[in-house]
Amino acid sequence: MQLLISAPVGLLPVLCFLLGLLYLDSYKLVRLNSVLWSIAAGASVAVASYFCNDFLLGHLALDLRTYTRYVSPLVEEALKAAVVLYLFRIGRIGFLVDAAIMGFAIGAGFAVAENFYFLYSGDPANVALWIVRGFGTAVMHGGVTAIFAIISQAVTERQMKVGLLYCLPGLAAAVVLHSLFNHFVLPPFAMTASVLIVLPPMLYVVFTMSAQRMHEWLELDFDADAGLLHQINSGEFADSNVGRFLHDLRSRFDGPVLADMVCYLRIYTELALRAKGLLLMREHGLDIPAGERTQEKFAELEYLERSIGKTGLLALRPLLHMTRKDLWQLNVLET
Repeated sequence: MQLLISAPVGLLPVLCFLLGLLYLDSYKLVRLNSVLWSIAAGASVAVASYFCNDFLLGHLALDLRTYTRYVSPLVEEALKAAVVLYLFRIGRIGFLVDAAIMGFAIGAGFAVAENFYFLYSGDPANVALWIVRGFGTAVMHGGVTAIFAIISQAVTERQMKVGLLYCLPGLAAAVVLHSLFNHFVLPPFAMTASVLIVLPPMLYVVFTMSAQRMHEWLELDFDADAGLLHQINSGEFADSNVGRFLHDLRSRFDGPVLADMVCYLRIYTELALRAKGLLLMREHGLDIPAGERTQEKFAELEYLERSIGKTGLLALRPLLHMTRKDLWQLNVLET
């Protein structure tokens, strides 16, 4: 009976908080399967952290209190950050909103696994303890990982790759906040209340700012992509900026490769326009699937990538506007 009372208190609050974040995502940037994958990855990180902490605690001349205040926050946040960095690398995060959701989902998975372990190895009868762990510690884990992802996204927004150096500010913030929580400078219930008071408004502001930025980006880039596609399909293509750029490449690439470059540029731009169109529809509450033709275009794009080669793709990059946001939007069509 005590376990039936304590388990929901320890496990459900952080998952309910995550559902609230998904509800606030007006563009539906993050799909359920991505959230579930992130939760599972966070749970795996909790298992890895357990063994890392156990090893370090046994080899460092530190008592448990000192270790949990200064070492375990660094170990746990670094491992959670590694999962977030992987999502950056594969283009699954493009805006502050999906950074916050995916980061919080990873932290939520970590917290659920950790609390599940403590439920069966600790004292399930202490309901007060599980209120603190469920509403305080668990939400803290999700929150600090979300903060790492948000700061890292803000710092590296316009870059193709996320370097480790640029992620240090976010990691430092996550570690400091985690360590501060573990110090319990306030009584446990006061610390839990502070997490619940500070975190929701902060994430709401992030969501509002990101939604405004995304709306502006969609409008500006939609017009730019539409203009580029018009240049490619028009009879005056040779006299356009794109045509002159490709003409300058004639000395470096064969005619068939240049033709494939034009096809690649057209298909890439069509997919980018379609992705932005889907996002604009989601903004107005309509979630429309990408369709089979879109998948066929992706297959054609992959064929052209092999035909053009890495050197040709690098030459095309100035025309493709290939920032991480542009690569991210293609994932909108693939998921």
